[in-house]
Amino acid sequence: MSSSTASRSHVPADLESFLSSPKKMLINGQWVNSKSGKKFDVYDPATDQVIAQVAEGDREDINAAVSAARAAFDSGPWSRMTASERSRLIWKVGELIESNADELAQLETLDNGKPLAVAKAADVALAADMFRYMAGWATKIEGNTISLNVPYSPGSEFHAYTLKEPVGVVGQIIPWNFPLLMAAWKLGPALATGCTIVLKPAEQTPLSAIRLGELITEAGIPEGVVNIVTGFGETAGAALASHDDVDKVAFTGSTEVGKLIIHAAAGNLKKVTLELGGKSPNVIYDDADIDTAVAGAADAIFFNQGQVCSAGSRLYVQRGIYDEVVAGVSEIATNMKLGSGFDPDTQMGPLVSREQFERVSGYLRAGMTEGAEAAAGGAVVDRAGYFVQPTVLKNASPEMSIVREEIFGPVVAAMPFDNDREIATQANDSTYGLAAGIWTRDISKAHRLARTVKAGTVWINCYSIFDAALPFGGYKQSGWGREMGHAALENYLQTKSVCVKL
Repeated sequence: MSSSTASRSHVPADLESFLSSPKKMLINGQWVNSKSGKKFDVYDPATDQVIAQVAEGDREDINAAVSAARAAFDSGPWSRMTASERSRLIWKVGELIESNADELAQLETLDNGKPLAVAKAADVALAADMFRYMAGWATKIEGNTISLNVPYSPGSEFHAYTLKEPVGVVGQIIPWNFPLLMAAWKLGPALATGCTIVLKPAEQTPLSAIRLGELITEAGIPEGVVNIVTGFGETAGAALASHDDVDKVAFTGSTEVGKLIIHAAAGNLKKVTLELGGKSPNVIYDDADIDTAVAGAADAIFFNQGQVCSAGSRLYVQRGIYDEVVAGVSEIATNMKLGSGFDPDTQMGPLVSREQFERVSGYLRAGMTEGAEAAAGGAVVDRAGYFVQPTVLKNASPEMSIVREEIFGPVVAAMPFDNDREIATQANDSTYGLAAGIWTRDISKAHRLARTVKAGTVWINCYSIFDAALPFGGYKQSGWGREMGHAALENYLQTKSVCVKL
C-alpha cells in the first residue's frame, strides 16, 4: 500500500482539515516532529487505505517527554496548584470532549472502524463523563489520623496521620479498541491525583489521542503535564515502560505484552497496573428470559467487532435450551449488516488492522480443524477492508484453542452445561478472570454463581455495562489493579505515614 494520502474520498469532509495538517507529538506543551524525522501510516480499516501519517516517536522522544513530565511534576505549576484548580481544568477537558463529540466520534470510526453511532454514544460520551467524574475526586483525596498504642514506649503520646500523595511521572500505554475512552480511563485519575503523564497511544489508532491532546491544551492543562508520544510498542512503548525516571506505568492490552511490561518495569521497580486480556464466560440458565438472554449474548460478543477484553466469548447454555439459544444467537449473527462505520445501517464494522484480521482468521481455521462447527459465520468477507463474519461455533470443547485463548474478534464458542456445580467449574476453567455474565430469573442462584466466579466484573441479566463510578479490572492473568471508580485513584497515589511525638 502506498503511503500517499492523496486519495481520501472515503473520509468525511469534516475531518479533512484535521487529517491534512501534520500529525505531530505533544511534548512540553509543543507539537513537535519525532527527533528521527520518521513517520508512519495510519489506515482506515474499512477500506485498507492510508488516511494520515503520524510522527514515529522512539526512545529519544520518550526521553524528552519524560523530562518534561518530571519538570512539570517536580517544579511546574501543576505541583503548586490547589486540588480545586486541578478539578476545574479536568472538568473543562470533559466539556471540550462533549462539545467536539461529532468530530471525535468520526475520528474513532475512521481510525478504528466501529459504527459511528456506537463511537458517539459509548466511546465519546463515556470519555467525557470519565473526566467529569474524576474532576470531582480531585478535591476529595485525603489521609486519616491514627491513634497509636506503642507498647515499648509507655506513657508517650503521639500524633500520627497519613498523607495521600501522587506517585509522580506516569507512563500510560493504551490500546486500539477504544482509543479515546481508554485514554480517558488512564488520564482522568492520574490528573485528579496530581500526577504528570506520558501517554503512548496504539500505533493503529493514534488520531483521537492527538485531537484529545489539542483539547487538553485548550482546557489550560499546563505544559508538560500531559505529553503524547505516538509510535510503536516495540520502540516507544518499551522505552516508556523501562524508563528509570518514570515512577509508574499503566498498560491496557494483551496479557502477553503485559508480561513484557512487568519485565521492563523491573529496572527501577516502578509501580505497575495492568488491564489485560479475557476469555469471559457468559452463562444462560434455562429459567432465563430467553429472548433477552439471546440478544444479550449476541451483543456481548459482537459489540465493537468482538474487540473487547471482556467480551462474552465462552457461551455456556443449560442443556435443555442449548439448541434454541444457539439458533437465536446464530440468527442475529447471520442477519447483521457489515460495512463502513459511517453507513448508518452498519451493525458491525471491520477489525482494526490486517494483523488482527489474520489473527482472527487463523482462529477460525483452527476451530474448524479442531472439530468445532460454525452455526453462523466462520469465514472472512470478500471485500476491501478487514471484515470477518460474526461467528457462532458449536460442538466446542474445553481443550480447543477457540475456548482457551483470547481471539479478540466476533467469535463465540457455545457449550452446554447441566447444573450449578458443573458450570462453576467450567466458568473458572481459564487463565483469565476479567468478566462474566449470568442470565437467570432466580436471583439467589445468580448471586451464588457471582460469588463463585473468579472475575473482576459480573453482569447479571445484562452485559457490558460500564460507568465511571464502577471499578473494572481482572483476576488471575487479566491484570493488576482497577480502572474507574475511586479504586482507580489508588493506582496513582502513595501513602505517607507521619508520626509526631507530643
